[in-house]
Amino acid sequence: MKRVINICHLYPDILNLYGDYGNILCMQKRLLWRDIDCNIDDISVNDKLDIKKYDLYFIGGGQDFEQEILLNDIRNSKKELIRQSVEMGKTFLGICGGYQLLGRSYTTWDGKSLDFIGAIDIRTNGIKERMIGDYIFTCKDDKGEFNVIAFENHSGKTFLDKETQPLGKVVIGNGNNGEDGNEGVRYKNVFGTYGHGPLLPKNPRLADLIIKTALKQKYGSDELSPLDDSMENDAHEYMYKRIISR
Repeated sequence: MKRVINICHLYPDILNLYGDYGNILCMQKRLLWRDIDCNIDDISVNDKLDIKKYDLYFIGGGQDFEQEILLNDIRNSKKELIRQSVEMGKTFLGICGGYQLLGRSYTTWDGKSLDFIGAIDIRTNGIKERMIGDYIFTCKDDKGEFNVIAFENHSGKTFLDKETQPLGKVVIGNGNNGEDGNEGVRYKNVFGTYGHGPLLPKNPRLADLIIKTALKQKYGSDELSPLDDSMENDAHEYMYKRIISR
């Protein structure tokens, strides 16, 4: 039986900063190169979300979550569906604003509180100063710990509740909040991170971890044939040396 992964790209016309669509293309190519079919649907405001159809969800970054049309659509038609998908074990990759959106709330720097999806136990507080720059954090797969390189640009400080685990630990940069050394979140099969760039093309090991998570949830097996990642690894190593030498 040929395997297939169905990807839901949530709000691609609104949450699309810093080349985040490259993450979708990266996952699609890495699946197709292994003879695994990949279907991608763009789901935005007023579109129906059929959670039974999708195996992997992607939510990119945005400039301003106070956009009334986006938050209204989430509250009116998608909030509970997304929460159900998370609890069902569906795989999610949320980048920056998309990562924040999966949490409970966002409090702006001037004190305005916004309720978000509440699928994971995180909260974000806005500040006036932005945390910007290339950064490095660690992550783990079944082979052990590895470095991830990315670009962060956020004015929100995200804090995890005590029982919620980070995606990794900051080596250089700010990560979730610039205070506790945490970067991102890993809850069930949710991957949340501040890593733009796009994140996955220059971090093939992380890309495959996310793909394997979706395959395991759907088929019970996460077997992937190897790819020649020499070009991707060269790009990763170049950026790693550039960042670490600063």
